[in-house]
Amino acid sequence: MNRIIARLNRLQSGDSLYSFLEASWPIIEPQHPFLGGWHIEAICEHLEAVYEGQILNLLINIPPRHAKSTIVSVGYPAWVWHREPAHKFIFASHGDSLAKRDAMKHRQIVESQWYREVFKVDWELREDQNEKKYFLNTRGGMRLSTTMRGALIGHGGDTLVLDDPHSPASVRSEVQRKTELEWIDESFFTRVNDPHTVKKIAIMQRLDERDASAHLLKKGNWEHLMLPAMFEGQRRCTTKIGWTDPRTAEGQPLWEQRFDAAGLQAMAAGMGSKAWAGQGQQRPAPAEGNIINRLWFKTYKVLPDDIDFLALSVDLPFEEGPTNSFAVFQVWARRKAERYLVKQYRRQIGFTEQLAVFKSLAVHREGQHGIGAKWVEKKANGAALIATVCKEISGVLPVTPLGSKQTRLEAVSPQFEAGNVFVPDPTVEGNAWVNDYIEELVTFPNALYDDQVDATSQALLKLGNAARYDIAPVSISGGTVFPR
Repeated sequence: MNRIIARLNRLQSGDSLYSFLEASWPIIEPQHPFLGGWHIEAICEHLEAVYEGQILNLLINIPPRHAKSTIVSVGYPAWVWHREPAHKFIFASHGDSLAKRDAMKHRQIVESQWYREVFKVDWELREDQNEKKYFLNTRGGMRLSTTMRGALIGHGGDTLVLDDPHSPASVRSEVQRKTELEWIDESFFTRVNDPHTVKKIAIMQRLDERDASAHLLKKGNWEHLMLPAMFEGQRRCTTKIGWTDPRTAEGQPLWEQRFDAAGLQAMAAGMGSKAWAGQGQQRPAPAEGNIINRLWFKTYKVLPDDIDFLALSVDLPFEEGPTNSFAVFQVWARRKAERYLVKQYRRQIGFTEQLAVFKSLAVHREGQHGIGAKWVEKKANGAALIATVCKEISGVLPVTPLGSKQTRLEAVSPQFEAGNVFVPDPTVEGNAWVNDYIEELVTFPNALYDDQVDATSQALLKLGNAARYDIAPVSISGGTVFPR
């Protein structure tokens, strides 16, 4: 309650960081109006807690294009200087252009007529030290901006800020990543004026499970403000100052005023499943994979002639919509111990289209083989589909999954590891979808969706005993099934 009262008092007085950011926005972004959001308020509130000493080490994970650098590396130091002009800042980022950009925007604010009149500023930027990335004011304040592994000898700070310390290329390099982490520990975070009061801030998107965020969290003394682009209830963030992610609906956007569900879906599609899991959802997966290793996938260009069984595996969502799961239809072939993913249909579609797709794939043929078993998970729209088609299409088998999604994928992982699972060669025209399929399986359970995982584990579990379906179906009341 004290936190809320203090926050309201600062907002009403116009002295909150959020109010300051909104008022100074036309100076640094004159072409774009200020677009507020609760996530901006949350970041500002935590930065205020840093300034007041409630938090000494703050890690913020947030997706790209959500105003993180403008808040932390531009607005915050300017706000602190109107309260404490002698404060010394050191900033580090992976790119020189980023370091210059944010330092110059900071300068634009503090040299503006608005800033000087509103806050009755009685200091200037010193002419004898006024470079793009390193400037001082006449009250002793400092802003030094550098890049990773930059020289810091002779400088100390009251607040040290890491803003996107890695590039995607550097974090993927074992040598570069380790060098950057060593520099953070041994150079950057040692440049302190007072070890008892120094504030440390790190803000970044997750790029790798071994990145700077993981490195800092492992130390255990960092407060973590984790803001995924799309809400995941099981990972709701709560911090020591009493703040909790206010979202309630799964998949709810972080900054809906700018990136609605459709916009995030487009961003995710552009990045790919693996990059989106890290940069968008702040839960990176190992490059080689979690349960399924990337190296275990075998590819083929032409399906062998001597397959001995063909099946359809179906996983359906509850309803259609841009934030709902996909309907997935997979055709699988068996050739002794080998399993071939022949084709896949994956769309966010309604029940009428689901029925149409199912009926078209139910008559699919490969050589002399037609679809034998048609496995449909008996949940969501699957139950309705089974009831609708079982009297007109033979071999429709309801599946009640046993165990968790993770347990089921772990159960079929030996088939991948043994090299028994083949997928279409993604370099062949028309097979680009295979790349996203592989990413979902190797990043699970960190992937944005798991519908392809479900359809795959269902097919491979059933194909493990598919020999018993190699006989003629038997008609019974209510439909046609294969004997068990």
